[in-house]
Amino acid sequence: MGKGGGCVLSKSKPPLVASSSDHDHPNPGTNEPNSLSFEFDDQTPNSVEIESEILQQPIRNFRIFVVFYSMYGHVELLAKRMKKGVDKIDGVEGVLFRVPETMSSEVLKQMRVPVKGDEIPVITVDQLAEADGLLFGFPTRYGLMAAQMKAFFDSTAELWQEQKLAGVPAGFFVSTGTQGGGQESTAWTAITQLAHHGMIYVPIGYTFGAGMFMMDSLRGGTPYGAGVFSGDGTREPSEIELALAEHQGQYMASTVKRFARPLPYAPVKM
Repeated sequence: MGKGGGCVLSKSKPPLVASSSDHDHPNPGTNEPNSLSFEFDDQTPNSVEIESEILQQPIRNFRIFVVFYSMYGHVELLAKRMKKGVDKIDGVEGVLFRVPETMSSEVLKQMRVPVKGDEIPVITVDQLAEADGLLFGFPTRYGLMAAQMKAFFDSTAELWQEQKLAGVPAGFFVSTGTQGGGQESTAWTAITQLAHHGMIYVPIGYTFGAGMFMMDSLRGGTPYGAGVFSGDGTREPSEIELALAEHQGQYMASTVKRFARPLPYAPVKM
């Protein structure tokens, strides 16, 4: 390149030409004398054929998996309300899943943990890759996620090796026993799991509006995600906490719908 800033042809290589002739040939069907025509290999599919093939396949809804661990039911109540928010967005559906329990039935009985029903299936690691978005819910344990959820993340090594979750939007919602028990730290320490998988963290920020600034009542939830205060286990989620969970589901669904591309239909494996 000279000082004039223009590109010049290399002296060591001949310029590429579309024809062996030294004369310009008009493009058939046009009046432009300098239009170039190219021949394509018949074996190469063009974009029109590819697009037509995609359009002929049935398009499914976007799917957001709400994956949670709930010992005494507080996180489960948030999860169900979150699914309701997801389902409010046209073209997006929420699917509830539990993670596997790691404690024995004898220990759970001694801790007076309610028996879980089978209406919500237990997720497998491979199923995570079927989601267009993920919302993970769990109670805190000393400011960190519960061991059951951590064990599930620890079992995703194969997905990590193949980066099958890379680019998938994900968020968190939590339960703590007290106001200082980890509403924020439980969520932000969990971000490391998303980072290693290449997932995209989607916090709710202050999109809930005035409800995020209420000071006249006890309320769980932070800019990191919805939350509930469980106290000694007997406190039920307040309506404002449930409304925040519903908002997060709706917000995540809108985000996924905005940035993701629908894939051909494939049934969820239960």
